[in-house]
Formats: sequence, structure tokens, C-alpha cells
Amino acid sequence: MPPRFFIEGPLHAGARIELPPGAARHVQVLRLQPGVPIIVFNGLGGEWEARVASIGRSAVQAEIGEHRAVDRELPLVVTLAVGMPANERMDTLVEKASELGAALIQPLLTERSVLRLAGERAERRREHWQAIAAAACEQCGRTRVPSVEPVQLLSAWLADRDRAATGWLLSPTQEASPLADEPLPRASVHLLSGPEGGLSPSETDAARAAGFISLGLGPRTLRADTAPLAALAYVALRVR
Repeated sequence: MPPRFFIEGPLHAGARIELPPGAARHVQVLRLQPGVPIIVFNGLGGEWEARVASIGRSAVQAEIGEHRAVDRELPLVVTLAVGMPANERMDTLVEKASELGAALIQPLLTERSVLRLAGERAERRREHWQAIAAAACEQCGRTRVPSVEPVQLLSAWLADRDRAATGWLLSPTQEASPLADEPLPRASVHLLSGPEGGLSPSETDAARAAGFISLGLGPRTLRADTAPLAALAYVALRVR
């Protein structure tokens, strides 16, 4: 498959565009030459055949060709709401969730969160995660990039969430029903998972009051960055 690049903004056949800096560097690192085919997409559906038109010292231009109405998205809209794990684990979680088909990623600040972000620092990290999501979609073939939402307090997100979506709370407790026994929702699901140490008892109660049901992933205790990905992979395999 030709290299794929995410381009923000409108695209149409016959246009000649300048690739963004990251994509331009990628073209140069791959030593692509004018005339070499590439694929571009803008996250609004489908993708465009294109060719490298010219390569300068820092700028690369491409000619946009035919649009292909391909769809590689999950038929179920999945929002992954996660108590942010620390260090690089959130980076990996965003990358893999994008590959597995999450439509939206909601970073949450909870009582036991190790990573605590607010203000400008939170927005810089969100932009970083959004770039990771776009790069993951370039690699895996998705044509829609999941939205990484601004960091929110869990309580605020629970108050504002769309109650029409089914709510699944990933829980390590023995009382939780097995995820494998739960029927898949028809339209959308909110997968809620805690940080290192899990959600506090009061947060768990608040999630249940907001319509979430507790579901387990087996007898082993999974890390904060493993559990939501395991659940998402399970959903993705079942809906295909």
C-alpha cells in the first residue's frame, strides 16, 4: 500500500496541495520521488489517490487524484473514557485505541489519577495525543481520526454524557458480570475504565448512578492501559 497521510482541510480531485511538515518529512525520509503514488485523507470519510508532485528542501507538494469511498470504521460508535495512566502509557493507549476503531477518546481526571493535567499543560498534551491518533490512522488505514477530547473531571463527564449510549464500566471486582456475556449495543457504547488503582468506591457508585453496568475481563487484574484496549479489541472483533 502507498504511504498514507492525514491532511486537515478540504480535498478535491485535481487540487495541488502542500503537505504539512510532518508528512513532508516522512516523504523525504522515505526518499520518495515526484510521480510516486501516495494516499491522503482528511478524516471526513474516504481517501484520495495522489502523487508526489515536487520536493523542495523543506516543502513537498502533491497532486490529488480520484476519491475512493472506502469505509474501515466500526459499525458501533465506541467512546473510550479513561482515567489517564501515567508516563508514556497514555500515548500507547491512544495509539492502539485509534488502531482498534475507537471513535472518541475522553481523558479523565479521577481521585486516584497519577497523571494530573490542567490548563495549558492539559491542552498541549491533548494536542500531542490527537497527533498520535492521526498517525495511527495513517498506518492502519482508517479514514476517520478519533477525536481526543479535552481532559475532564470524571464527575463532569458523567453529568454531561449522552445517556442514549450504553455505559460499560470495566471493573476488576468479582461481582462484575463477564463482558463476554453482555450483548453488544446496537448503536453506541461508552467504555469507562479507571487509572492506576482503579476508580474509588464513590466514583464507581456515581458511574452506576449515571447508567453504567460493571463488567469484568476475567480473573486477572489488568493494568490501566491494558484493560480498556482488551475490551475495545473484544468489541471490534465481535462487530465485524
